[in-house]
Amino acid sequence: MIKIGGIKRTTVLLTLLTLVMFGFGYALVPLYDVFCEVTGLNGKTGRIYNAEASKLVIDDQRFVTIQFDSNINGNLAWKLKADQKFLKVNPGKFYVATYTVENMINEEIVGQAIPSVTPQIASLYLKKSECFCFRNQVLKPGEKKKLTVRFEIDRDIPKDVESLTLSYTFFRALKDNKRAS
Repeated sequence: MIKIGGIKRTTVLLTLLTLVMFGFGYALVPLYDVFCEVTGLNGKTGRIYNAEASKLVIDDQRFVTIQFDSNINGNLAWKLKADQKFLKVNPGKFYVATYTVENMINEEIVGQAIPSVTPQIASLYLKKSECFCFRNQVLKPGEKKKLTVRFEIDRDIPKDVESLTLSYTFFRALKDNKRAS
């Protein structure tokens, strides 16, 4: 025979456990972002602002090759292509790279670009002052856009890093997120 008190206690414990698990899951996203920012894992890049940019010193004796990659998540009807396959850059100098994106269906779509850098150590030294990944992108039916990323490689990048890949993957974003034009 089952005791009524045992059922109530089990129900309360399971409800509390569910709430704790939900809270933990909800807190993981910001915790993961902080972890990635501190460690440089996941290929997330840094941001540089105009005041910092004016203090940069260019290393004109060294070159780093950057390969540009583009991907679309399976549920987004867009085409994305880097306008240049690679670029040789001097650490400490700003460069601009462009991508072309096109909406392939007859519906307005909001997309979000997620950057990634390999090797992972290089993500600590790639700084962007302007990037289409900072905001959601809105494309009208059949619309084609040029997207810009302005970046520099920090002079302190390890000498053994002679090349890196900057990759963007676009995902479908929710309509109520911040929109860009």
